[in-house]
Amino acid sequence: MIGLGVAGNFTGHLEQAGEADDFKDLVIEDANAPKGVFPFYVPGDGDHFLHTFPISSDTIRLGSDDEKHQIEPEVSLLCDLEYEGDRVVAVVPRRAMAHNDCSIRREGAKKISEKKNWGADTKGTSAQSIEIDRFEAGGILDHCRIASFLLRDGALSDYGVDSPASSYSYMYGRLLDWLVTKLNEQIDEGPLENISEWLRIGGRPSQALISIGATRYTEFGETTFLARGDQSIVVVYDARRFDAEGIRAIARGEAEAPTEGLAVLRQDVI
Repeated sequence: MIGLGVAGNFTGHLEQAGEADDFKDLVIEDANAPKGVFPFYVPGDGDHFLHTFPISSDTIRLGSDDEKHQIEPEVSLLCDLEYEGDRVVAVVPRRAMAHNDCSIRREGAKKISEKKNWGADTKGTSAQSIEIDRFEAGGILDHCRIASFLLRDGALSDYGVDSPASSYSYMYGRLLDWLVTKLNEQIDEGPLENISEWLRIGGRPSQALISIGATRYTEFGETTFLARGDQSIVVVYDARRFDAEGIRAIARGEAEAPTEGLAVLRQDVI
């Protein structure tokens, strides 16, 4: 499968991450729309850095100590891709996971992907997943929330604002229609890349892991960067079954994580 991300699908995140100016010259018809799609992994052989598989469910490996790394807490969707010829005609979500689209705050990077994959163990997707009954209003994701935490020296801090998955700017059918358009028509422009070309290079994969946007940070998360010895935690949970304090207990390791109704991504930072 190919690994793709959606940029700017949660109001205020790009401003907090210092990345809003990267998109200032792009013409976007709908001010509420995400800014674009970026690749973080492309299957196949080759010497391009995107051919390095970056995902781990238990480890984040920092790059240079001179660069700043941040958790990006998201929902990722395991999707089937359907084609007619070379064009994607449908994106069909099957499962939802907790995802850390961990990023280097690298000034001067020409493409988003340059901040997203700097080697093995530089991304995170939970081994647990939530089966999607239907990707529309009234489905299970209507009841799911995204929480994230940093555990440092035994102290647990909220990193992202605990947010409902339904509060993404584009969600459900609107998001899927937008994705189909971008996978076929997005051009190489500014920080964005031609995704159709990457699909070709990747052999027109039948599946995609798509992270659909990072939540807003708390003040702590906005100003605190990862250090070796930290633990990064992202949780997607069904709020009908868990409350915020119960999720914090799971994040602290004081309560066992059930196998249904949530997806926990816990990564040691090395």
